[in-house]
Amino acid sequence: MRDAMARLAQGCAMGLVAAVLAGCGGDAPAPGVPAADGSTRVALAQGEITGFLDANGARVWLGVPYAAPPVGELRWRAPRPPLVLEAPLEAVQHGARCPQITNELSAAEGFEPGLLIGSEDCLFLDIYAPADARAGSDLPVMMWIHGGSNTWGSATAYDGAQLAQDQNVIVIAVQYRLGPLGFLSHPELRASAQVPEDEAANFALLDLVAALDWIGGNIAGFGGDPGNITIFGESAGAYNIAGLMASPAARGRFHRAIMQSGGTASLSREIAEAGGGLDANPALEAVARFAGTDADADVMRAVSVEAVFAAYRDADGDLTSLPRMIEDGISLPEDGILGAAARPDGFAPVPLITGTNHDEMKLYLAFDPRLTRRLGPLLWTRDRDAYDAASEYPSRMWRINAVDTLLGRLADAGREDIWAYRFDWDEGGRVLVSDTSVLLGASHGMEIPFVFNHFDLFGSFDSVLFNDRNAEGREAVAAAMGAYWAAFARSGEPGAGDGRWPQWQSWDEGGWLMRFDTPADGGVGGIEGVDSAARVFADLAVDSRIDLQARCAIAAGLVRRQPELSVHMEALPDC
Repeated sequence: MRDAMARLAQGCAMGLVAAVLAGCGGDAPAPGVPAADGSTRVALAQGEITGFLDANGARVWLGVPYAAPPVGELRWRAPRPPLVLEAPLEAVQHGARCPQITNELSAAEGFEPGLLIGSEDCLFLDIYAPADARAGSDLPVMMWIHGGSNTWGSATAYDGAQLAQDQNVIVIAVQYRLGPLGFLSHPELRASAQVPEDEAANFALLDLVAALDWIGGNIAGFGGDPGNITIFGESAGAYNIAGLMASPAARGRFHRAIMQSGGTASLSREIAEAGGGLDANPALEAVARFAGTDADADVMRAVSVEAVFAAYRDADGDLTSLPRMIEDGISLPEDGILGAAARPDGFAPVPLITGTNHDEMKLYLAFDPRLTRRLGPLLWTRDRDAYDAASEYPSRMWRINAVDTLLGRLADAGREDIWAYRFDWDEGGRVLVSDTSVLLGASHGMEIPFVFNHFDLFGSFDSVLFNDRNAEGREAVAAAMGAYWAAFARSGEPGAGDGRWPQWQSWDEGGWLMRFDTPADGGVGGIEGVDSAARVFADLAVDSRIDLQARCAIAAGLVRRQPELSVHMEALPDC
């Protein structure tokens, strides 16, 4: 995937893919520093903070610390309460991002790929409130968790002001530890625990719990209702929401949840430490590389952050594995996310929406030379049918994992307060032969600007992807999604949004999803049915759009990503 991203970063393709991935966790260029406005002054237990008013009057506070810096002795420990501010804080700039390796998407900020950037002092959040929000307003609170494979990204890319103004809610974007600083299981860390939570392995999850604690204790001063907090996020952010739903440590700290293109995978401590899993993070080997085979926790915490990340990088400087949630028995149950979902009391007893995009995988296929051609900055498909098929089946598996399997388990455990959606908008613009409606369609991350109703996240490529010709349709989709998301945040049911849209039915054994598309392409409405891996392989086996070699290649890719799917290869005996 990294090699594909490197090629995609060239010329116009860089703009095309960076546009979408910026919404999945990349940073936007830093704007000029606004002036603090005394009308936004809020007194907190940790000290006084002052924000600013944006161009449309929204009240904004940036870079607010919600926990003590997890540095030195606090590295690989549960987060501690925030420090008392030494002086009033002018919260007018984003806080430092967490340590991460730059990639091709960082070029817009002037960073070369492969650099380690960020600071371990990174546990900050950004708050966006409507213009008239004040203490006592008791507005619904929506905490956004950014994506980025749990290895990169920050709160900087997400401007929640428009969503806050449109829907009269408080929007908060949070940062959390990434990569090996956020996910590490090691016996020496457990032996050095000062409090029980220090024995956890998912420090990123505990950061998010700490953010929820801060919000619960402080958001009333900004106009929010601490008794009505919705967590929502995309990709890795949605995956982390699944972890929070299953986490005993997070219980009671939030009241609704929305997962956008998430996941449910988790692995045992044994695999996390010794390896052996598909996406294992072999901590014992990595720690031996950066701290020595006999290192204790003190030595591990004294090692530079550069040395820590170097132990997880290959010869090209890329991270060798992506973090997976670890079944540590503290921040996550020992039966993992799906195990918890199957138990009547395993998942947080709060309403849940989960969904995916119709063409999730097109983001990762757009510069595959087997599927597309390139002439300078222009990109187009070799064979439209082959391209669509290569996206369709893994995109369906994404939905099965994030929607059908998860909600099926919850329904079997007696849950009824669960809803599902599919995002289908695929009307992006084109440059000559480079047609984003084909190349990207409703790809991974494409729904984010619709939820935020903020279509200038994507820099210079916005005018191609989002243009005057598709403005009316996409604005209708954005209005619907914002209304449903906010209605859910207010009441725990998406209902009919603000009353202008169809009733969103809850999930049942037959499956029911709300489909989001433009009026010209079917509009907003329900679709029924439950998908399955067996059906995916059966459909692939008879797909007349592509030849046997292509069908076998797609099937092999599915099994490579999820080895347990090999049992379905019997549907393609000639492969």
